[in-house]
Amino acid sequence: ARRAREASQVRMIPMAALTKGREGREMVEVGFLKDAGAAAFTDCDRVVTDTKVFARCLTYARSLNALVIAHPQDPVMSKGAAVTSGKFASLRGLPAVSPMAERMGLERDLALVEMTGAAYHADNLSTATALPALERAKAAGLDVTAGASIHHLTLNELDVGNYRTFFKVKPPLRSEDDRKALVAAVASGLIDIISSMHTPQDEESKRLPYEEAASGAVALETLLPAAMRLYHAGDMDLPTLWRALSLNPAKRLGLEGGRLAEGAPADLVLFDPDAPFVMDRFKLQSKSKNTPFDEQRMQGKVLATWVGGKEVFRKG
Repeated sequence: ARRAREASQVRMIPMAALTKGREGREMVEVGFLKDAGAAAFTDCDRVVTDTKVFARCLTYARSLNALVIAHPQDPVMSKGAAVTSGKFASLRGLPAVSPMAERMGLERDLALVEMTGAAYHADNLSTATALPALERAKAAGLDVTAGASIHHLTLNELDVGNYRTFFKVKPPLRSEDDRKALVAAVASGLIDIISSMHTPQDEESKRLPYEEAASGAVALETLLPAAMRLYHAGDMDLPTLWRALSLNPAKRLGLEGGRLAEGAPADLVLFDPDAPFVMDRFKLQSKSKNTPFDEQRMQGKVLATWVGGKEVFRKG
């Protein structure tokens, strides 16, 4: 494993499930998995619906200084939803979920964090209505951070257009007002982290009716140029972006990287923030090609990367 890490061209940080099989019924061996190298514990986009089980997980994680990452959502309200409720959903006749479902899920989680004192990260917040609860939790001194995906910061529900399944993600794209509120929250520091929400799907699972198509989009290769949209639009400066993309994620996971400093790991990216190009999904290195940015004009080309001081990529 050590040799594999040293030879790898990317730095992989493992996380462990919070409950066995991510089924929300029984807590995993948090202590054992943390000792084995798990940086955090998460059931990804599955909500631990049993509040008693989730409280037990948080309590145990707190005793071991382990970070819990959760996807705040009321699972009953959001079940089967393909888009956000509102005019667009009604016009398209698609099953929808209210933004309140995210707020309700977050408020439950934060109440349990207050009760247990656990370290908690709210993953992929997407609505304006959830932000006041996050602000109150931070003001109260709870050990809470939050993230938003690059998709929810740069796209909105209208981009779905005529049932374009490459724009179907989870949580669904929201209104333009929600998008602007998220951008402002990142700029102010209320939201700490910008995530790629990289969720590859095969071609067949996307070529289905919108409500049946799989949710998710590839995003590792599009994260940087998509983030440059926020910079070129004047929504946030480069230092703010770097904090949200690199420094804050590393700090939250207890890693030494994510910063330019003497003694820090030399994991570096050289890029041209202004270089224009047209996104071509067929040129992506990922086996999956389901990007919502296909055929869009973008800026920001990676020229070279280093991992641990070793150059692993240079654009020819």
